[in-house]
Amino acid sequence: MSPQLSILVPFYRDDPSPLLRSLDTQDVDTGRIEIRIMDDGTGDPSLTERVAATVAQMRLPTHLHSAETNRGRSATRNALQQNARADWVLFLDADMRIDHPDFLSRYLDRIDANDCDIVFGGFDVEDHADDRDTDLHRVLSHSSDCLSAEHRARNGAQHVASSNLCVRRSVLEAQPFDPAFQGWGWEDSEWAARVSSTHRLRHIDNPAVHLGLETTETLLSRFASSGPNYRRYVQAHPTLAETLPLFKIVTRLRHVPGHALARLPLRSLVRMHALPTRLRVLALKLWRASHYAEAMK
Repeated sequence: MSPQLSILVPFYRDDPSPLLRSLDTQDVDTGRIEIRIMDDGTGDPSLTERVAATVAQMRLPTHLHSAETNRGRSATRNALQQNARADWVLFLDADMRIDHPDFLSRYLDRIDANDCDIVFGGFDVEDHADDRDTDLHRVLSHSSDCLSAEHRARNGAQHVASSNLCVRRSVLEAQPFDPAFQGWGWEDSEWAARVSSTHRLRHIDNPAVHLGLETTETLLSRFASSGPNYRRYVQAHPTLAETLPLFKIVTRLRHVPGHALARLPLRSLVRMHALPTRLRVLALKLWRASHYAEAMK
């Protein structure tokens, strides 16, 4: 008998073992679930050995796949989906943790109800951590990403992420993630915008906890390098992009001569731990908008 839900976890250098162990404690029929994880070209034999040992101890049927070279998030998700046996797939990130004992049951309930094609459960982050350098990402996530289902549903496609995303496999076969998105950012937003007009999207309160908060330097680097992905998103969905506050800021900056000169002081403000975090978040958003404005030229 085929499973009803395939849980798909791409990983690159992160160890998915804690996530796997938290999934294995879920009170579900093992025949309804399969887990498939893929190492996206990490090239770390010790990590592969640790993950393989965890897989061997799993109660839920779990399969480890490996890619020889790093292909990126979109291509890896598409490869996992092609190997999935169930009619529904659930994408989780390797650096997540499941806290609710009925996490999988909530998704299986939606599958049984047959009242949607895409389900996004949302996510949360820990309130405190030992590393102060992740505080910026924590505050940013709380303000813009860790939202209730009711809030997310107001702008459904805008608030879909590729982590903790449950979707019919037939939707992905017809509309896969775009592998032309390279690096970080916007591939999940583009996919959601593409499919939500023709498929039923439902937001529910079923969060997974994101443990992999980024450092300040990583955020600065990702925001600076994701301009080409943002441009691809805007070109694919101009009407939707124009409704987002970010688009308005980027458009204004495009017409400000020398806006790139502000990046050095903005970067300094982002790095200043003594500043109120909300001011650092504002500086980070302006830093991102400046890079995006340059990419849109």
